[in-house]
Parts: sequence; C-alpha cells; structure tokens
Amino acid sequence: MQTNSTMKPLSETYNELGIAFTFPIKIKDANGNVTYNEASDGYWYKYDRDANGRKTYFANSSNGFWQRWEYDDNGNITYLENSDGYWYRYEYDANGNETYCEDSNDYWYRSEYDANGNETYFEASNGVKRGTPKSVKTCEGKVIEVDGIKYELKAL
Repeated sequence: MQTNSTMKPLSETYNELGIAFTFPIKIKDANGNVTYNEASDGYWYKYDRDANGRKTYFANSSNGFWQRWEYDDNGNITYLENSDGYWYRYEYDANGNETYCEDSNDYWYRSEYDANGNETYFEASNGVKRGTPKSVKTCEGKVIEVDGIKYELKAL
C-alpha cells in the first residue's frame, strides 16, 4: 500500500512520459468506480477496491488523510482505521446484524436481535442500555396464582 507521502501526482508521471492530458484526471476501474481523481491544482485522491468493488483504501493528498477498510466474507466492514490513529472493529451475527463495535477511544457497544432483525438489546460502554439481553430470563407476561388470585407479571 502506497501512502500519500510517497505517491506523486499522476500528472507528473504523464508529463515525464510526454503523455497529453487535461484536468481533471479521472481513472475508473472496469466497474465504473473512480479509483483516482486529480484536479488542476495538483491535489488528488485515490481509492483501492477489492474484487467486489468495496473500498479497501483511500488517500487524499490535500491533507495527507488515508483510511483503510477490511471486510468479512459477507461484505460487512470488520475493521476500519485512518491516518488520525482512529480505528473501529466490528462483529456481526449470522444474519449480518452488527452485534459488537469497539473503537480506539475505548468506546464499545453490543446489540442483540430477534429472528426478524429487530434490535432487542443494546448496551454501550457509556452506560446506555435498552431492552433485555438474551442471557436474562424474563417473567413479563406470565401469570402466577397466589392464594387463588391470578397475577400477570409486569416488567419492572
């Protein structure tokens, strides 16, 4: 992987080789995705893509920013990092629902889903919680009888 600091603008290479060109210089892959774009002011950006057309690397010469992505076999992003030192890591269930995420700032969250893909539980490192985790049994909606009187249990 070539980073911004080592890559020169394509226009310089074209000039060195005597190839005529006009701005903007745009290069597209076989699927029509822009993989390189350079403006007349010399600034450029580039994308690398995998065989499925997903972005795997981005670089921008104007500010030196770069970012890279990794994916699982289902096309879900599993890892993302950038030149600012920030990163994310993701996990998914068999249905492709995002079940866990953590980042370089020690923030994390986890989610659980029902068979229809509806979120049933959410918990984050900042203390936010919604729903009931599958590991916790609930009695809500059940009816018990005490001394001949029936009571329907409710959530607390």
